Amino acid sequence: MVFLVKRWFYTRVLLGQALPWARAPAACLNFNCMLILLPVCRNLLSFLRGSIQCCSRTAARQLDRNLTFHKLVAYMISFHTAVHIIAHLFNFEFFMDAQLNRNSSLLTFVLSEIGTGDNASFLNPIRTNETVSSCRTRLLKLADFITLLVYSCVLDMKLNLINRSTSRFTHFQTPASLNTNDPEVCADQFEDWGKNGNNCTVPEFAGNPPATWQWVLGPMILYVCERLVRIYRSHQKVVITKVVMHPSKTLELQMKKKGFRMEVGQYVFIQCPSVSRLEWHPFTLTSAPEEDYFSAHIRIVGDWTQALYEACGGDKAEPQEAWKLPKVAIDGPFGTASEDVFRYEVVMLVGAGIGVTPFASILKSVWYKRIQNNQDVFTKKIYFYWLCPETEAFEWFADLLQSLEGQMAEKGMTDFLSYNIYLTRWKESEAAHFRVHHEAENDPITGLKQKTLYGKPNWDNEFTNIASKHPGTKVGVFLCGPPLLGKSLGKQCRSHSEADVKFIFNKENF
Repeated sequence: MVFLVKRWFYTRVLLGQALPWARAPAACLNFNCMLILLPVCRNLLSFLRGSIQCCSRTAARQLDRNLTFHKLVAYMISFHTAVHIIAHLFNFEFFMDAQLNRNSSLLTFVLSEIGTGDNASFLNPIRTNETVSSCRTRLLKLADFITLLVYSCVLDMKLNLINRSTSRFTHFQTPASLNTNDPEVCADQFEDWGKNGNNCTVPEFAGNPPATWQWVLGPMILYVCERLVRIYRSHQKVVITKVVMHPSKTLELQMKKKGFRMEVGQYVFIQCPSVSRLEWHPFTLTSAPEEDYFSAHIRIVGDWTQALYEACGGDKAEPQEAWKLPKVAIDGPFGTASEDVFRYEVVMLVGAGIGVTPFASILKSVWYKRIQNNQDVFTKKIYFYWLCPETEAFEWFADLLQSLEGQMAEKGMTDFLSYNIYLTRWKESEAAHFRVHHEAENDPITGLKQKTLYGKPNWDNEFTNIASKHPGTKVGVFLCGPPLLGKSLGKQCRSHSEADVKFIFNKENF
């Protein structure tokens, strides 16, 4: 619709509908390029999350989908770039045809000839037959038309039109020229433009000033500030106070850093210069805000984690001396959905495998707030589910659960936390051992009084049971696990949310 006005009339004569098909995606590109950097400004998102939390939980939850939004914007940039380039290919073809059809009785040729003098305004950026010939020769010789377009045709035109401000590719009729050449009246009189006795002068044209910078400047400044903050923060001294090698080949790093403050469920980026100066890896914090250190549990599953494991002495029998421990840099902490856990009266925590790490921080914080310090918290009931495919993975987390179990029994608060641990895979030899020790007081796998369950939960039964026990409440459902499990829980939340109970689904990035 923007290009149906008078000032674009003569441009439409040359290009037809290819002009709006090129310019509309360009406008969308400007908008999406403005958005692309915002979802990866983690400090900005953490600030916004904390600021709008008191106003709208729903809006705050949308910020947790920042990476999904970032990908969608990238897909739209790719799509609009493709449409923009293809439309401009047609534009080039129309410009070439107008220059080649050298017939003064054609309006397209007359328009192409406007602006032949130095620094004169023009409409057709292809000024000579040599430019047309050069472009078409390359079109025939090269298969990659995008590369051709960028490196051949555009380059040729810029060399030929360096004094003509070729950065303004599509031109329109100037407002002053519209007063002396009304296209609706003068288009049919093009052969007499500028002659004595004719009221229609030769039209003059100008290009739109570059506008993309206006869209991207603000986000670029924000992103540069984000990077500067992160660089400054990553250069602050971090001291590893303790290294724990868990039997399940999980490395626990306990660290201290001046001025470091965290909330439950947050994560940090860790760099180890002795392993790699370029690699930063995200890890969920497993310590509680009430502790005087912060910690991360790192599962050894790749080259970087294996190198860190060896640098911390994980492959050695004797303890590592403190001065030999590697230096690490920390960037963060950054917020996640788990920060909202204490805003719900009833909470479901679902962790799959190593996805249990955010909930270690939550359960520790519960221990400090509710059990040790007798603080009153809004959350009255926690249902904890842990799905794990191997028995070794239970080892590092079992100590925390045992401590909680004992402390809650001591203080008569056993109803506050209900937990269910599921072993999803096992060997025949392990199954025989489980059967023999099933009647023991403590579970043969975890050592807890609560026995390990085998297989996967029946989520429909679990949600129905919780809904019946807590009518009239909002239940916060927090998951750190694979997408398939997320889809299943999201479906259950929707199907079990009724007038008297509502399940609010929050998913961590896994």
